[in-house]
Amino acid sequence: VLAGMQTKSNVIGYVAAMPNSEVCRGINAFTLGVQKVNDNAKVIVMWTGDWENYEVEKIHAERLIKETDADILTYHQDDAAVADVANSHGIDFIGYNALLEGYSEHYLTSIICHWDFFYKDILQRYLKGELSSIRNHWVGVPQRIISLSDYSSRVDTNIKRALVAVYNDLTYGKNIFSGEIYDNQGNLRCTKDTVISDMELLKNINWLIKGVEVLE
Repeated sequence: VLAGMQTKSNVIGYVAAMPNSEVCRGINAFTLGVQKVNDNAKVIVMWTGDWENYEVEKIHAERLIKETDADILTYHQDDAAVADVANSHGIDFIGYNALLEGYSEHYLTSIICHWDFFYKDILQRYLKGELSSIRNHWVGVPQRIISLSDYSSRVDTNIKRALVAVYNDLTYGKNIFSGEIYDNQGNLRCTKDTVISDMELLKNINWLIKGVEVLE
């Protein structure tokens, strides 16, 4: 939502590790947020093929700026190469899973995963003898595990209000993977009155949503 409201060129660049279910799910969720507030924006993805490859990430970020007119960058990688490139070019960017330090006001915010909250609960239950099996835990905004870091001064009041509204919707159970959803090949992936199941989201998201393009 922040990217969709902040962009002026309506092009958002996304550097991502590989097209597996985890990464595609994140790109699709991000794009649904963009589309919620901006019908004209598109997300352009470049794959690096690795969780951490600083030089490739840097080259991809440079290409997204120069070749696509992207004025906001984000990423799903294990380092901040994209942030470094965006900052050096005066391009807005959103960080991933880490608080970044030493950047300009073009650092809009970061997605933060509060793993400490999650593991504290698991360990407490283990010590009480309450855990006897292994299972997947599907946690996020409602459990206060996922949030955004403090915003840059470039994020205005209207955008902040919109983000609060979206965060509240998610907190109280709104499912973003619901309603009519098409992939970028024109295939219907979710119908009007249905929701994509957690197991499907976990295992089988090998497609990208309409509005996402891949730059080779």
